[in-house]
Amino acid sequence: MKLKSISAVELEEMDSRKRINLINAIVGFKCVNLIGTVDDLDNENLAVFSSIVHLGSSPALIGFIARPDSVERHTLTNLVRSGVYTINHINTAIFEKAHQTSARYDAKVSEFDATDLKSEYKMDFKAPFVKESNIQIAMKFKQKIDIELNGTSLIIGEVVAIHYPEDCLCTDGFIDIEKAETITCSGLDSYHSTNRLSRLSYAKPDKALESLKIIYVD
Repeated sequence: MKLKSISAVELEEMDSRKRINLINAIVGFKCVNLIGTVDDLDNENLAVFSSIVHLGSSPALIGFIARPDSVERHTLTNLVRSGVYTINHINTAIFEKAHQTSARYDAKVSEFDATDLKSEYKMDFKAPFVKESNIQIAMKFKQKIDIELNGTSLIIGEVVAIHYPEDCLCTDGFIDIEKAETITCSGLDSYHSTNRLSRLSYAKPDKALESLKIIYVD
């Protein structure tokens, strides 16, 4: 496959929308999730994010990037004030509705209602989960780190609870998100189902890799 190149100068001179699409796509496939929050008046908010990353397992921390607050950012405002939010995997059945949550609705308009997704509450947790999501994570807001380079912020939360299909948990703790029909995305608007190639053994200098068997919890 023959490769071509784009320089930093060419990037700077590129049409802004074209540059946005390019830079969002070159990082490769990303996890894409719906974040659910409520405001001080219990108005529900739901927004799609593709910047969610694992930060650590003990404590269990997950982060995501919030864009500059030059305009209203309902998700950021709500989770900072309430201290809680949910992360919900997007699956093959709801990806179009999930994408629609990226529209700029008024703060008083619930994206749940606008997209015909259903909210649900569990274990007295204040933030709403997406009922149609097969993997749901309850999060407690821990830290906001401002990034001066571009005005974005890294939002760090701690996992409070995980809800998942009973037949997707493996004996070694691995959750089979493919079996749960979780999808991925590339760029800003391209959604993909997945096909696992293999699970590989822990890499060591003096040991050949092995393909791991997937054994589910009974």
